[in-house]
Amino acid sequence: MSRSLLSSSSEKMKFLTALIALQFCYAGFHIVTRFALDMGVSKIVYPVYRNIIALALLSPFAYFLEKKERPPITFHFLAQCFLLALCGITANQGFYILGLYYASPTFASAMQNSVPAITFVMAAALRLENVSIARRDGIAKILGTIASVGGAMVITLYKGPALLHSTLSPFTASSPVDNQNIVDLSYQNKQQNWTLGCLFLVGHCFSWAAWMVFQAPVLKKYPAKLTVTSFTCFFGLLQFLVIAAFAETDIEKWKFQSTGELLTILYAGVVASGLVLSIQTWCIHKGGPVSVAVFQPLQTVLVAIMAALVLGDQLYSGGIIGAIFIKIGLWLVLWGKKEEKRWENSTENDNDITKTLLDEESRGKMENPTAISCETK
Repeated sequence: MSRSLLSSSSEKMKFLTALIALQFCYAGFHIVTRFALDMGVSKIVYPVYRNIIALALLSPFAYFLEKKERPPITFHFLAQCFLLALCGITANQGFYILGLYYASPTFASAMQNSVPAITFVMAAALRLENVSIARRDGIAKILGTIASVGGAMVITLYKGPALLHSTLSPFTASSPVDNQNIVDLSYQNKQQNWTLGCLFLVGHCFSWAAWMVFQAPVLKKYPAKLTVTSFTCFFGLLQFLVIAAFAETDIEKWKFQSTGELLTILYAGVVASGLVLSIQTWCIHKGGPVSVAVFQPLQTVLVAIMAALVLGDQLYSGGIIGAIFIKIGLWLVLWGKKEEKRWENSTENDNDITKTLLDEESRGKMENPTAISCETK
């Protein structure tokens, strides 16, 4: 059905433009969030305001558009939304902000390419995903998962030398002998912070994958997607407010100190949560989820260019190597999913043809009882 929706060249161009715009929005979110952290915006206040804006945008559409088709809201449903918020909002956004603070936007985007592979592992462990090592699609998904996890480990454990350009440490302006211990200590702290940031980004990817896996059975029983998203956002906001009550008690942190802080939070809420959701939903409807996921590596390239030009971030060889492994793994997993879907469709078609032939044969025998009597003789 998705192919028929993209039959005309104008529709294909709109679909391609929407996919590219989606990746630009995501890439801009990485840069804007890093800007907010560099300006001193609290790591807790930022997601609180973001989810307030997102909830204000989503809830009216959920109420009016799904008013007639919304199933009854039960305590069990609310408990499921609370758990979805714990994975998809609180842990997901919390780990992301901490990882971005200690690492860089480029590697945050590169790490996110491992989410499909992690999702596949979780779904297979919960028996929500079928894996057949006897077929090439199953082997591709397994190899893709290994490559993605290996790439994430390379980024986390091996930073490597800087590429493109290097900056001198401010301590090297004085005597290198007198300040050698200070330089070594600064380098060690940076290495520890980098590893810590990558570990937080791994937690971000795992929580994101868990959210997608746990969301699937919820949407089967409760197909009102906007309502599920709104309640998830609501409970995520409550969870962040509880954390803020203990971790962010300074009133000054909740005030906007500049126009830049306000604009970064508005971008996170309006663009990253509101506009991105609508564009992504439209793209999935037009071309399917695989087509959207295939464009994910474009986001990493855009973030790397923006981070180098705007933030002056450096690229490191370890991150490049890890990102290559992650992208190879992403393509293998997506190709395996595509081949699996094709095999399932061909199997269903074969079964339908066999059933049709059997029905026609039995119908012919019922219409021609003489042939039946001849066969019995």
